[in-house]
Amino acid sequence: MDARRQVPRTDAVLADPALASALQRLDRAVVKAAVVAAQQEVRAGRIAPEDTAAEAARRLPAGDASLRPVLNATGVVLHTNLGRAPLAPSAVRAVVDAAGYTDVEYDLATGRRARRGRQVLDVLRAAVPAAEDVLIVNNGAAALLLAATVLAAGREMLISRGEMVEIGDGFRLPDLLVSTGARLREVGTTNRTTVDDYRAALTPETGCVLKIHPSNFRIDGFTAEAGLAELSGLAELSGVDVPVVADLGSGLLRRHPLLPDEPDADTALRAGADLVTGSGDKLLGGPQAGLLLGRKDLVERCRRAPIARAFRVDKLTLAAFEATLLAASTPTEDALAADPEQLRARAEKIAGELADADVVPAAGAVGGGGAPGLALAGWAVAVDERYAEPLRRGDLPVVGRVEDGRCLLDLRCVPEARDAELLAAVRAVTGT
Repeated sequence: MDARRQVPRTDAVLADPALASALQRLDRAVVKAAVVAAQQEVRAGRIAPEDTAAEAARRLPAGDASLRPVLNATGVVLHTNLGRAPLAPSAVRAVVDAAGYTDVEYDLATGRRARRGRQVLDVLRAAVPAAEDVLIVNNGAAALLLAATVLAAGREMLISRGEMVEIGDGFRLPDLLVSTGARLREVGTTNRTTVDDYRAALTPETGCVLKIHPSNFRIDGFTAEAGLAELSGLAELSGVDVPVVADLGSGLLRRHPLLPDEPDADTALRAGADLVTGSGDKLLGGPQAGLLLGRKDLVERCRRAPIARAFRVDKLTLAAFEATLLAASTPTEDALAADPEQLRARAEKIAGELADADVVPAAGAVGGGGAPGLALAGWAVAVDERYAEPLRRGDLPVVGRVEDGRCLLDLRCVPEARDAELLAAVRAVTGT
């Protein structure tokens, strides 16, 4: 028999009780698309006609969106593939409150248009006293691209050869910079670059000097680099305004006691940087955003650039960002400062409820390109590696890491209040 004659009608499948709840919470066109896809499976002979509705239901998101919350048991605080920084509860509330109409670009007192996100900009400026002005865009790459476009399009940008870095997913910063129309001029060598190298490369065509923090690797041994204080004197030596731009990557605003070697915006500006760029969803612990901080005239030029409109952040980001800046603590901060002994006690309690689990030392990581090589002392529950995939596929996905034939469930990034959920997830796949 022709397979097409066996395919149930679309209206009949849509009327199936298996799709009733989906039709109540999802747009009808979304459900219909899933039905059409399921019908195609019948035509191909991969499922039976009577399974069409069930197949369509399987293809629909279980919740209001396809993104699924997971428990991060990897020990990596800023796990890029898991969305980097989790928001503080106050930031989550701020996002919900801002989801409707807001005064994002409206002055309630005068009834007139106002500067977009003025409140959060004031809070950010107060958080970095060395910054004359600040600007928030939609991610760290956008902040750097905007600065390069404004300062060096059609001109030269000086950059150390040792700072021509590649970050995640094959993304190379030099490619981004060249796309702005800037001409990159490498100075120094991979392991040694001095201020004299920059000075020798200065010409009337120099638009700016770019200092990139190599956040995801380290070079040790016979090395040298020019500091921001040295580079800030280049303008006086050359007799022209040569802004120094420092791309810090991690978005740390002030010195962090647990991360003494990680550069921060306030220190960089005080050391002589004219403009600092960074990210909001890394060590700052907020939503995805890009930061530009520094000289008022340079920030204003970036703000007024036509391309800046393409990088504008929405009201939800602004709300979450401001709440993050005002929060007493963030999940990122809590995970970084987690007490190893408390992690061990939690791990022992969970392992004690399982038939075949151990508690082992586990070195966590900052992640997100921050503090490379820094090991965060901690402890993890170790189960057989065969459970790693079932844990990821569970109703509540649990993502651990596999080492030496074991799946390690590091509790650093798992809120203690969710230990019971983690235990239940492990029991569901181990049967203990």
